[in-house]
Amino acid sequence: MSEELSAPPDIARDVFPGEAWERANTFAAMLAGPGVVRGLLGPREVPRIWDRHLLNCAVVAEAVPEDVRLVDIGSGAGLPGLVLAIVRQDLQVTLLEPLLRRTVFLEECVEALKLDNVEVLRGRAEDLAGKREFDVACARAVAPLERLLKWAMPLLREGGELIAMKGERAAEELAEATAQLKSSGARAAELVTVGHGKVEPPATLVRVVAGRAPEQGRRRRRR
Repeated sequence: MSEELSAPPDIARDVFPGEAWERANTFAAMLAGPGVVRGLLGPREVPRIWDRHLLNCAVVAEAVPEDVRLVDIGSGAGLPGLVLAIVRQDLQVTLLEPLLRRTVFLEECVEALKLDNVEVLRGRAEDLAGKREFDVACARAVAPLERLLKWAMPLLREGGELIAMKGERAAEELAEATAQLKSSGARAAELVTVGHGKVEPPATLVRVVAGRAPEQGRRRRRR
């Protein structure tokens, strides 16, 4: 017996205002249907699509500055990148995903949702380094923070931000990544909670401000 998509909670109308409401409902149906059939989301996740996935990702928008270029690393089913594009039309969102079946699904979602602020790129973060630059990089359940820093920091402009959804282990991962934070030239790193009164528990993020990696500074001085 297949699981059924639950009705959106009342708070969802506040989180997804105006045109975002219809798009969120369409995306929820796509996740529950083609998303499950193609293995992007487990069948048991269907009743939790609104609470655990859509709302949990949408509140991340509270931590994202206005009018920025954002890359969602390892976008998968579009979480959180596609959700952020739905709630924040001011963002220019790049969904970066290496697997073809996932990028096909993402392209279908972008077309169905009529989102003109989203592009889908098939590839890995390492391949994009030095070719594109973003103001914000986000990721959800992609890799431990230490590894994520290696992928994200080369994609960010100086002063740009990595926003990583990390949940219960956020503080632990931040402590474990001390050496990588230093070697990547991070200016600052902190824990941030968003979604108070909208999701329970509030979403925990690690926010890292990109600086200039020490080795880059040394190379420039030699010149």
